[in-house]
Amino acid sequence: MKGVPRIVIATMGIDQHENGAIAVQRMLLESQMFVSYMGVFNTPAQVAAHAEKVGAHVVGISCHSWEYLTLVPRLIADIRSRGLDCRVVIGGSIITSKDAEEMIEKGVDGVFDARASQNEIVDAIRDLAKCDSK
Repeated sequence: MKGVPRIVIATMGIDQHENGAIAVQRMLLESQMFVSYMGVFNTPAQVAAHAEKVGAHVVGISCHSWEYLTLVPRLIADIRSRGLDCRVVIGGSIITSKDAEEMIEKGVDGVFDARASQNEIVDAIRDLAKCDSK
């Protein structure tokens, strides 16, 4: 797949913490990726529909409440039911290593905790998007 990586970033449920999502959006934009930021209070169905609309390669979910344990698997199911070839990553300061393992078992392609560096995030997203942006 050639072109610019297309990324959707969102927060789902009642989680209102968006500073991290906005910071990641900016770092991906500065790395020459297309980023569509959906903001807060989204449902899995809304995120999947938006990913389909913009042709996303990767969906990034900001997680700062434990709702992600329920909502992210629903998002993955919604993405799969639409037949999208789209990867899902999550990030946030509250993700425990046990929860990260559980999310990967349920289909999440990448987990970034508060220690993740900008280079680590950008490189992982580029790799998951499988785009040749050169």
